[in-house]
Amino acid sequence: MIPVSLLVFVMAGWCAVYLADTLLRSSVSHRISYESWLASRGLMLSPFHVRWQTTMFNRLFAYCARINPQALYLWFNSGLVFGIVAMLGSVVLLVKTLQQTYAQMTSDNPRMGSQQTLQVVVPGVNLPTSQLAYFFIALLLSGVIHELGHAVAALRESVRVNGFGIFVFVVYPGAFVDLFTTHLNLISPTQQLRIFCAGVWHNFVLCVAALAVLFLLPVLLFPMYTTGVGALVTEVVQGSAADGPRGLSVGDIVTGLEDCSVRGVEDWTSCLSQLSHAPQMGYCVPAASLQPSWAHGRPFKRLDGTMDCCSNNSLTDLCFSYIKPQGRNSREREFACMPVRKMVTGTATCRSDGDCAPHSSAASVCVTPSLENQTRFIRVAHPPSPHMLFVGYPPHLQYAVSLTNFVPRFSFLHLDLPVFLETFLKYVVSLSGALAVVNSVPCFALDGQWMLNALLEATLVTVVTDRQKRELIGFFLLLAGSALLVANVALGLWMVTAR
Repeated sequence: MIPVSLLVFVMAGWCAVYLADTLLRSSVSHRISYESWLASRGLMLSPFHVRWQTTMFNRLFAYCARINPQALYLWFNSGLVFGIVAMLGSVVLLVKTLQQTYAQMTSDNPRMGSQQTLQVVVPGVNLPTSQLAYFFIALLLSGVIHELGHAVAALRESVRVNGFGIFVFVVYPGAFVDLFTTHLNLISPTQQLRIFCAGVWHNFVLCVAALAVLFLLPVLLFPMYTTGVGALVTEVVQGSAADGPRGLSVGDIVTGLEDCSVRGVEDWTSCLSQLSHAPQMGYCVPAASLQPSWAHGRPFKRLDGTMDCCSNNSLTDLCFSYIKPQGRNSREREFACMPVRKMVTGTATCRSDGDCAPHSSAASVCVTPSLENQTRFIRVAHPPSPHMLFVGYPPHLQYAVSLTNFVPRFSFLHLDLPVFLETFLKYVVSLSGALAVVNSVPCFALDGQWMLNALLEATLVTVVTDRQKRELIGFFLLLAGSALLVANVALGLWMVTAR
């Protein structure tokens, strides 16, 4: 559900803005000066919508439109080709997403939602409130680059740009350019198509550029941060299984989970997944330590059928099972409640007693923690501190700890700087790519509407000579595209908010 505090804050903010605007407009003494102030600054206010427009960037757009005319011609022609391909591809992608959403609606598998190519994003529901700043800044940047493409392409085709603006609708920011419609109607359909496709083309280029920087981030940050030496802990959830005096702390470098080496976050995730699905690992301990002096508890069955022998709820003892050294032929298992840290510190892992022979000259036995189903005992290496001992469901450990691949070379460097950059670049990739896809859809009020109309005018003139018939064909195509997009958004919102 959407956090109530966030909803109250947004509604209260808009109510305050709307109330102030209404009072000033109804005031006899301040009405004229207030409206003049809004007009001089290019501001427009309406319920849940504020817009700012200016001409201060027109010179910048004009300068960009004069840079290397031949290169710009090739650039925007490439955008034209991309726009046509993207228009067809967006329809295929929306059809596929609609099928995936329907399959998720009729399935009880919660993992199917993460397999969708496109997802509706609702702040506070499937977008963490802690990452709202990344989301809105990346969305605004994507919108500005999108409109920059339209503006430069328009000026290159001799279409006047009246101004550039930024708006906020409810909580979503965006950008726009105001083109002189008369000039736009005088140029050829191919020229129009270059202008209309420039926005999605620039979004695609921004997506690729952000993706390239994301992959090159270890190289770009190499003078300040190193990678490949482990996963650096940047946050530990308070009260979680990883918290505590013997747990992980911010700044620790995790180098291994049992015998699985951890060189980065990807290894951490892979090792946890591997340990989750593999049987519980055993540990080689000297047979001499398995003496009655350890006070073997009387084993009893848990509700899931597994055995336990520590009935005192001790935080330091754990029930282990092993094959009795005198009864290996009968494969009879014995259980012992033993101090876990003392038993597993510095010991080798094993699957059977035979695995322990190469690691010790003395007689050793392979003991295995006797735990509930799906529960695992894991030793987490973070030198120079002793191993953190984790008992629980492995995914819980993944949720309890935030890590990064980047380890600072100098103590004055901020641990979270690479995390900020990584997160922001990921949002730019996803949002700029999503804008390129959505704006390419042949739908009313989107770039796809004008792209489709210009494409039909450029290709169907000799086939369908009647302009009204071409407009009718375009109308039905836009109607189908709009219905497809609305169906995706409606079902996507229902899936996000209902489950």
